[in-house]
Amino acid sequence: MLCFQLVVASAAVVSGLNVGAARSGPITMQTKTITPMPATVKPGVVTGQALWDLLQHAKENEYAIPAVNVVSSCSISSCLEAAAKYGGPMIIQFSRGGGQFIAGKTANNDNDAACIAGSVAGALHVRQVAELYGVPVILHTDHCQRSWLPWFDGLMEANEKYFAANGEPLFSSHMLDLSEEPLEENVGTCKEYLERMSKVDLLLEMELGVTGGEEDGVDNSDVDSSRLYTQPEEVWEVYQQLSTVPNGRFTVAAAFGNVHGVYAPGNVELKPEILHNTQKFIAEKLGGGDAKPTLFVFHGGSGSSREDIRYAIKAGTIKMNIDTDTQWAFWDGIRAYEAKYHDYLQGQIGTPEGELKPNKKYYDPRMSLRSGEEFMAKRLCEAAEDLNCVNVLSGW
Repeated sequence: MLCFQLVVASAAVVSGLNVGAARSGPITMQTKTITPMPATVKPGVVTGQALWDLLQHAKENEYAIPAVNVVSSCSISSCLEAAAKYGGPMIIQFSRGGGQFIAGKTANNDNDAACIAGSVAGALHVRQVAELYGVPVILHTDHCQRSWLPWFDGLMEANEKYFAANGEPLFSSHMLDLSEEPLEENVGTCKEYLERMSKVDLLLEMELGVTGGEEDGVDNSDVDSSRLYTQPEEVWEVYQQLSTVPNGRFTVAAAFGNVHGVYAPGNVELKPEILHNTQKFIAEKLGGGDAKPTLFVFHGGSGSSREDIRYAIKAGTIKMNIDTDTQWAFWDGIRAYEAKYHDYLQGQIGTPEGELKPNKKYYDPRMSLRSGEEFMAKRLCEAAEDLNCVNVLSGW
């Protein structure tokens, strides 16, 4: 059976509410009633049909799942802590550079060995602890351009090995970003990889158009502005080609003015109406009664208004990348800790309470890092509110 999803990429952020006891029926979030979570979706990492069912639930109930690039166990813990507090799913994703950082910046990286090993190690860590937080988690990897395909291939080998042993892939999904290439080459390569991925129940996210700005080694800061806006005809071409892959599940990150980085309000010219127009265009091509046949992912939305974010969600946006804001929040937590305990952090011995008193409990790295975790989790809870992702685990 063929399944299809379109994703458009961007970033936003949402305020946390504590999750109450398990509920047996629908719950009310703001003015909307949330339908029960599909039975296939369980706490911990979701893949295959469970992943697809979760994304459909997000589309039907008009919420988007926050996605964060992580670089350590601390940022992973922040994501899981936040999801448990706001009562919804979380997407934990690894960039190529983030994978290398987890392995260690001085580790041998010939043929992307460290990038692969760190990403795999991070995924295994998430799998070991995610279920403890009682929320569904999607394991994803971010932008992979053509020159980084050795990293992607290494991840595929890890998925295939894990699938042979466990009946599901290690990751839930991966992103290929060949958006700078001609459409024919972009779609052709994605189709080749989707044919391989579909055999182990992996979902592919591909990108059309270009997300401007710079992030984690991908620099589109000087791109022609016309390339920031994807046309419905391009998305339809992707659908026609990739939908021929048996059991192929895929998403499309279609650009609608998205820009990576941090910008003051008013400096990002988003056009979410492109998403609505694309839904209408493809729905008419397909026929049938589904007015929103595509699922969109939103990259590069820092500085976007809540109105634009919510309007994109109404068009079927089910994922939003949140990186720059969470990175600042983690640092801000460490900065705040240092400011509060500055006089205790100037030496191992000697505090404002006495020249011979030790400071170990203040400079223990767990103290400052925990402050970073708390600030980052709080920011993610704020993001979840913007994304309508608060208390959506109805029926659990």
